[in-house]
Amino acid sequence: MNIALNIKVEEAIRFMTENFPITDSDSRKAVMFHDIRVGVYLYEHNYNENIVMAGFLHDVIEWSDVTAEIVEEKFGKQILKLILANSKDDLIKDQQEKTDELIKRCVSEGEDALIIKTTDILDSFKWYTQQNYPEQIEYCKRNARAILKFKPKEFDDKIFAELDKWLEE
Repeated sequence: MNIALNIKVEEAIRFMTENFPITDSDSRKAVMFHDIRVGVYLYEHNYNENIVMAGFLHDVIEWSDVTAEIVEEKFGKQILKLILANSKDDLIKDQQEKTDELIKRCVSEGEDALIIKTTDILDSFKWYTQQNYPEQIEYCKRNARAILKFKPKEFDDKIFAELDKWLEE
């Protein structure tokens, strides 16, 4: 990776620290640290700049007061599209319907968006398994099944096979 991307990643992390709420001890997971792990995974696996940046920022609209306009101004339209594709629609109350809609939206946006969502779910799988949170592990499984169900055959990135392994465990 190059110095320009490293500087952009630092900018994203500074942006997150300025805008994410502080996690309290009652939380299921520290969201900002989760987002950092997702971004680092994508960075270390040599994904393109937009995927890496959106990976770091994938929860910023969902978990902070940051607006789409601010994200677009600071990070650009393509990163905003990837973030929006990965943001839950809390107006949908049925959990399966909410999951399916989110995954279909990622598929619609393209393989890059689904790679980010898959990395998000992989990190959550790892975290909730370590913490022994059965309800959240089921949430991860629901998302993983939806990803593998709605993923077009031409989306063949290796991360989808990694997700499939987690479902087998």
